[in-house]
Amino acid sequence: MTTPSASAQFIPAGFVPTEEQRKIQTSRNRSTLVIANAGAAKTTTLALRIGEALTRGLAPEDILALTFTDEARQVLQTRLKDVGIAHDTARRVHVQTMEGFAQRILANIEDGKPEILPSRREQQDHALAALENVALNNPHYADSLDIRTHNTAVSQFLDNLLRLKATMTLSVDGGDDPEYAAASAGVPLTDYLWAIEYEKLRVDIFGQVAARGFFDASYDLACRLAADPDIRHQLPHFKLVVCDEMHDVNEASFRILEAFLSIGISYFVGVGDKDQVIYSHLGADESFLQHRIASSFPDCASLPLTMTYRHGPHLAYAMEAFKHKPVDSSLALRTEIREPAYAAAPGACGAEVVQAVLQWKRDRKPLDGCAILLRDAHQSIEIENALMNASVQYRTLTMHSYLLREEILFLRGMVAIALDDFHHVASPATREAIVGALATFAQVPLTPQELREAQATLAKEPSALKHFFDGQIQRVGSVAARTRIAEAVSHLRGLSADAPALGALEEVCRIMDMENLARRLYINPYDASVVTKSVRGFITTAGDSGKTLRQFSEWIGAAEAFAGGRPGKNTVLIDCVANVKGKEFDHVILPFMDAEEFPSPLRELEEERNLFYVAATRTKSRLTMIAPESPEQRSPFLAQMQLAGTQARADNTLRRNQAAPTKTLGHRDLKVAYANRDVVKALGAQWDRTRKVWYVPAHLDPEPFRQWFADLP
Repeated sequence: MTTPSASAQFIPAGFVPTEEQRKIQTSRNRSTLVIANAGAAKTTTLALRIGEALTRGLAPEDILALTFTDEARQVLQTRLKDVGIAHDTARRVHVQTMEGFAQRILANIEDGKPEILPSRREQQDHALAALENVALNNPHYADSLDIRTHNTAVSQFLDNLLRLKATMTLSVDGGDDPEYAAASAGVPLTDYLWAIEYEKLRVDIFGQVAARGFFDASYDLACRLAADPDIRHQLPHFKLVVCDEMHDVNEASFRILEAFLSIGISYFVGVGDKDQVIYSHLGADESFLQHRIASSFPDCASLPLTMTYRHGPHLAYAMEAFKHKPVDSSLALRTEIREPAYAAAPGACGAEVVQAVLQWKRDRKPLDGCAILLRDAHQSIEIENALMNASVQYRTLTMHSYLLREEILFLRGMVAIALDDFHHVASPATREAIVGALATFAQVPLTPQELREAQATLAKEPSALKHFFDGQIQRVGSVAARTRIAEAVSHLRGLSADAPALGALEEVCRIMDMENLARRLYINPYDASVVTKSVRGFITTAGDSGKTLRQFSEWIGAAEAFAGGRPGKNTVLIDCVANVKGKEFDHVILPFMDAEEFPSPLRELEEERNLFYVAATRTKSRLTMIAPESPEQRSPFLAQMQLAGTQARADNTLRRNQAAPTKTLGHRDLKVAYANRDVVKALGAQWDRTRKVWYVPAHLDPEPFRQWFADLP
């Protein structure tokens, strides 16, 4: 049940909040859950709620604002100042990530100081030390274990370890049935037992923590709260707690929030969008927004944020149809939605992407406002090649250029072996990465220290590649793997430098049985399929080029220089959709809107729908979705947007928005010198102690205050 709202006392700077925002700003319910849409000013609304609390006399130190990423933390800090909260006041509000705050709490209740494992390299060493105990401590599972030490195996283990901790499904004592526990958690038995050994090394039997990596603080705090509920009385007390992006909540972070709300916090406000749950592999689940929070806190009010401030009515109504929920926009902005089609021909989709980018440029729009968002990383091969051929500079953020992905680095290394020429790889960092990829795909059992030494040597002296490979082949663990790699190397070395690159790479992949090798290295079928498609795409690139091995090697070097060159400001962004949640762009291009690509047949359909929703709603003024010409090959998501059916309504709303009078603020801020404060006060001006400004209330004539208008030069 929602408690009636009081009138708002905090007046934000520069805009008039909507009625929905006002209700959230002034909610008197102890717990308030805000169900929001994409672009609905979620973070700004939380800032309004904080501003209201400050205006009503709450000390900044009594307020805690939580986020799930450091980027979101920085955005929330900025929004506090954007809405008009004075800088000195805003910086006193506790704005932290959930992980950072858990670290702070644990530092106050623990005696020791754990070693921090800041990157995967440190965690890898810790993981490999734990792996040595898996077979030793689980002899009864010897026939079921798959012990692998290469970088890819360790990386996949760390991902599974994070999943187990986020979902709180790891029993450190092994539980009654580890096989059942592993299957229920969706991880291999080896990784589950490995996680147990990892935790035994990290936390001793007395609970003393030796080391912490990413998310370990949240997990450790959730574990301690579950084991000893009295610990919650050692949590710091706040009178207002707000939490952003609650669609990223997992079981561990929920237990921390639950503990907070049980110790007498006056108010809690959380905001999230159930249709942006795309991190299920990290334990995110819409159930927290849908019913877990409400069931834990029966007095929880649910309030909506339906209005989007990112795009206009045409996309708003398309998303309303797609997600079957209310979405609206009061912006006087026509968000264009374009659907160019591409023929069933090599490179056709990439060509359409280039045309969309060049049209944006012809429209005199900045390229750095344009983002090409991919469902999967392998799709970037065709796109990157098309952009390079058109001399369109691009940049990547989280995602690597395809030339730097592990499976492509392996093939590049094999080309270098064939030519006995590692010098065309100009970057020492890329040489190091190629050595690591060769060791992984050739299944050379190097220790981490040996691998680092080999990488350092070859980064400085490329000519040592031949000796490195010859000296390591005999170390390959299995006879079958040793035979395959020796045959592939022998074949390549027998080729002329003028041999076609296509045939050479096809034969390497046949000898290495790359598809099955990918399945062995990448346990998750989805990850293996992306690697396999990436390899196919690289081979297609070699074939389309028509180049010899040597020419192709030289081209790769030039392509890496183009892709890795210092990008200017005016460059197009390429990234995967999952990496850009929370961001926005003027123009979003979604290529490969194919029925077998988006949605991915290897993923849950509902999460694929959420991923598309996130992708489409990143844009502000233009959305370009590129799909096959053949209707049966087009993604079903396009039809579900009901663009034709919503257009008339969107046109009418846009006309109404354009004709609507501009909302006035209802007050006028003043720029008053200290000596004049009594003068403006006598005239009726009021002091906003939260924003630290004098202002003219809406009911007063502003003319007597003209000399102090803050917006005049």
